[in-house]
This record gives sequence, structure tokens and C-alpha cells, in this order.
Amino acid sequence: MKIGITCYPTYGGSGIVATELGLELANRGHDIHFITYSNPIRLDPFTPRIHYHEVEVSNYPLFQYQPYCLALASRMADVAKTYQLDLLHVHYAIPHSISALLARQMSPRPLPFVTTLHGTDITLVGVDPTYYGITKFSIEQSDGVTAVSEDLRRDTIEKFGVANEIRVIYDFVNCDKYKPDPERTGADAFAPNGEKLLLHVSNFRPVKRVTDCIRILAEVRKHANVRLLMVGDGPERGPAEHLAWTLGVQQHVDFLGKQDHVERLIRLAHVILMPSEMESFGVAALEAMASGVPPVATRVGGVPEVITDGQDGFLGNVGDIAGLSARVTELVSDAALHERLAKAARRTASTRFCSDKIIPQYEDYYKKVLQ
Repeated sequence: MKIGITCYPTYGGSGIVATELGLELANRGHDIHFITYSNPIRLDPFTPRIHYHEVEVSNYPLFQYQPYCLALASRMADVAKTYQLDLLHVHYAIPHSISALLARQMSPRPLPFVTTLHGTDITLVGVDPTYYGITKFSIEQSDGVTAVSEDLRRDTIEKFGVANEIRVIYDFVNCDKYKPDPERTGADAFAPNGEKLLLHVSNFRPVKRVTDCIRILAEVRKHANVRLLMVGDGPERGPAEHLAWTLGVQQHVDFLGKQDHVERLIRLAHVILMPSEMESFGVAALEAMASGVPPVATRVGGVPEVITDGQDGFLGNVGDIAGLSARVTELVSDAALHERLAKAARRTASTRFCSDKIIPQYEDYYKKVLQ
């Protein structure tokens, strides 16, 4: 198939999943055309059958706000016509679904589109009164709709009352790329004094509760020799850095910014922290589980569909610093417990969420939409 993919090319779950999906599909023989305003993070442009088409927005002085969604629709239609695309797959409803709808109407040949809902496009942006109506309309006009968790599917139906079938296709992980390293090769570069490494990976938005990671670090350090790696960037980085100084743990945390090869960092960690107040799935937790790194996360959204509390990770309540810290302390202090959860985490990722189990579900869904 020839598939056009549009996503936000940023350090967030929807962009990462869309990019990884395109790469996996290309490896399975499909021609993939990314259509967006910049090269998506994690996209290797040298991958066979991967093509990138930049969306340029005219800087006409009459426009106070440049109409990106119109430029995107026009670019989608042009790429679809030039390369005879079979369908478009857009990630994150606003504004990508509306742009795909316009491209479908502009196309001289059938051009169905699939919308994948990732979370905040429904729970935050979509329910804003400014965007509610057009979000609902874009979902209803999609030829196919998928959601990354059962929780998000239920949320979408409850909030928007759409009659469309919403197919749940979970996020996935490449289990050959994300895999355990029992020796944690390279950990000495970050933990020269033998510290156990804690890890947080996100886009540092407020819903990720990044400062909770700093508070957890401060609590755990009262009982164990640990260090925290903070991977990513965003609006909450400054407050997190300030809090680290306030709590006196600035020497025990490294802010590494955005990283292209997070798989190399994840396998160094003993525990990954995901204290979010909102998560529709939790890609970072899954990548860690595939790497044999137990997650300590909050019981929100679709996270319990990924992590089974006490079996392959631990779940706690949002903002419960004491409870989450106690779980982390257990994992870094009890080698047998850590080994049991690490093996179970890898097993969960391998048996339920590996690429070879999820990507065929997308292929089957594309075929259904095309029929």
C-alpha cells in the first residue's frame, strides 16, 4: 500500500508512535509518505520506502495567523495525486483530520483517511469549546477511527457521542530495538559511584507532573543511592530544575534534553518514573518494559491496560509522592523483586505489544477501510 502519514513531528507520544508506525510499515514493504511541517523525530530518512514531504506555509502579511491546516490539506492532496496514495493516516485529530477531509474532497480519485486518537486531542484540546464542534465533526467524517486504549475509546464516545466504530489498536514497541541489557553497558558514564538510575522520558508538559519526579528522587535518596536522568524538554523543565536546587538534589539529577536514541538510555535504568495525571497509554513505560525496566506509574487513563500492578510494574495515585517513592525504594533495594518485575515487564511487552503483533492490526484495518 501507499500510505500518507501526518503527525506532529515533536517529542510527544503521538508523533513518536506515528513515526515508528511508518518505519515498521516501510520495513514490511509499504511505501510511506510523511506529510508535515518538519522532519518527525525518530524518522530515519535513509530508510527504504520512506519519503518526507514538507508543508510550507506562505507568510502573507494579511494573515495574522498563518493557515497551516489549509497548507497541509493542499500538500496532502498534491502528494496523494503525484504518488497515487491509497489512503491517509492522520495522528491527533486537530487539525489533521480536517486537513485530510479537505484533501479527500480535493482528490480526483478516492482518498479515504484514518484518524488515530492519542489522548489530549480528545481529553484537552477536543473538549475545549473552541474546538469541540470541529473535533466531533472530524471524527464523524473519518473513514476509519482508531484509539490507543479502551479507556480513550470510552472517553471519546462519552464526551462526543459519536456513532462511528472506534477500533482500539494499542501502541507498540520494537522488541528487537528495545531489549534488556543485564550489564547496563555505559551506565558508569551517568552513575560513576554505582548509583541506581531512575529515568523519566516525556515532553515535559504540565500533565506529565515532571516536578513529582524530583520529589520522588529526594525521597528515595533518603534510603538508597540513586540518580535521576530526565530525558526530554518542555515548559516544566525550568520548574523541575529549580525544585532540584530547592530540595538539594541538583547534584543527583541530569537533564539530558531531547535524545534521538532513547533506547540506549532506557536500558541503563533500574526504574522508569511516569507520575502523569493523564495518560491514554504510556509509550515510555512500554519501551521501558520491553527493555526489562519496571515502571512506577500512576493509575490513570489507559495505563492499567499496559501495567499490571505488582506483576510487571507498580501503580499509584496521582500526587502520592510517598507511595510512589516507597515503590521505587523497594525496587532499587530488593534485587529479587526487581528481577521478577523486570522479567515480567519484558514478557508483557513481548507477548502483547511487540510490533509484529500490532502492525498487522493496522494493515488489516487499512484493508477494511479501503474496501
